Amino acid sequence: MQRGLPKQKPIVGVKDIVLVSSGKGGVGKSTIATNLAVGLKLEAPDKKIGLLDTDIFGPTIPLMMNLHDTPFLTDTNLMEPLVNYGVKCMSFGFLIEESSPIIWRGLMVMQALEKLMRQVNWGDIDYLVVDTPPGTGDTHLSLVQNLPINGVVLVTTPQSAALQVTKRGAVMYNMLKIPIIGLVENMSSVKCPNCSNEILIFGDGTKQLSEDLQVPILEKLPLNCTKADGGDKGVPVVLDANNGQSELYRHLAKKVVQFLSSKENSKVIL
Repeated sequence: MQRGLPKQKPIVGVKDIVLVSSGKGGVGKSTIATNLAVGLKLEAPDKKIGLLDTDIFGPTIPLMMNLHDTPFLTDTNLMEPLVNYGVKCMSFGFLIEESSPIIWRGLMVMQALEKLMRQVNWGDIDYLVVDTPPGTGDTHLSLVQNLPINGVVLVTTPQSAALQVTKRGAVMYNMLKIPIIGLVENMSSVKCPNCSNEILIFGDGTKQLSEDLQVPILEKLPLNCTKADGGDKGVPVVLDANNGQSELYRHLAKKVVQFLSSKENSKVIL
């Protein structure tokens, strides 16, 4: 897979790039990417954080970050990221009408992705969180082939259908020598409103996947109504200090920072 790959070129001003990925759709990838980015800003206020939405067909970062304007262009024809909660954001969703479907073939998608990668005036960014679409297709390969990726956070639910596809994604990243920071188990359980007991609705298959891949489970995130409500309203739950989910996301952000700060971690050049 590495033969004939284009030479990787960093994004000007961006130090570390973290992909949030999963082979399976509907596992909460965008929610986790959003809360991770904002969590990084909360944990490291002196750092500059960016959030890049590379899901061309289904961009959700505009909704989750409550950003609905069109980016301005600089004198050099670069797009200025929109900013909320101290995080610079870019999404193809900023460039289209909210109700407009994207009915494109692969070449047009790749051109749009290239625009998001190379035609944005990020300025100085310490950590760029990249929300990826489901699967292991063109978008992921283009990101890995063109950018020096520091690590991947793999998101899954504990059910077999998600775990199997997530494992395929992990194999792809291993083949391309991209470091896997760890797994995030989303929708791990639900708390009974009457007795407060934790109910494992999908089982605990993520533990076996962690052992198979030899990567840690960074965090287990239970189902939570306020998390979903915050995403719909554009207010990431990590901002709510009174919500238990906030602590979990901030803990996740700390682990990502620890990984990126490790002497053993370095940008992978294919």
